[in-house]
Amino acid sequence: MTELLLLNSESATNRLVLLHGWGADANDLVNVGKLLTEGLKERFEIVSFSAPQLHPSGSGRQWYPLYPHEWEQVPNAVLDLEKRLNDLCLKNIPLNKTLLLGFSQGGAMALELATRKNFEGVFALSSYSHPEWRPLKDMPPIFLYHGNIDQVVPKAASQKSFDMLLKNGVKSELYFFDGGHEITNDLIEHCREKIKKEFIS
Repeated sequence: MTELLLLNSESATNRLVLLHGWGADANDLVNVGKLLTEGLKERFEIVSFSAPQLHPSGSGRQWYPLYPHEWEQVPNAVLDLEKRLNDLCLKNIPLNKTLLLGFSQGGAMALELATRKNFEGVFALSSYSHPEWRPLKDMPPIFLYHGNIDQVVPKAASQKSFDMLLKNGVKSELYFFDGGHEITNDLIEHCREKIKKEFIS
């Protein structure tokens, strides 16, 4: 199993960490990462993690079982991911120069990590929050995106996360786009413009 994919640039000053969805693997979001960061005036290292557990179909990975939901596995899954993140060379590129992007189950994991680590910003796409998730006031900015016709994770899940973030005073934005449980070209372009506007000096 490929634990992570690393697209390194010796001149990188920033990092993008990718967390895939249920049933995918580290390869799934690499092209999204490339499209988000290509041509920006600051160079990005791209790190794409693979979830540790085999998906029940025998193909792909999962951060924890989803059908049925085994929420009791979430704390250990988050701890494990946090340790793996700490193994990256954070001296070269610190967390405050690291963006985190997760899709679906990976987005739920990204929201968890955002309560523990001081990322520069977090993008949660087509995501949901875990039952025990509690936003903290000093979290990094959170950008939520969700398809209007998502039939896998209802858009109400991102609305719920957004409401909780606002209630706790976290800088956050919520965007609904025309689409389902997917990452469209328009969505990538919107995220890219957000990165350029918010995080590129």
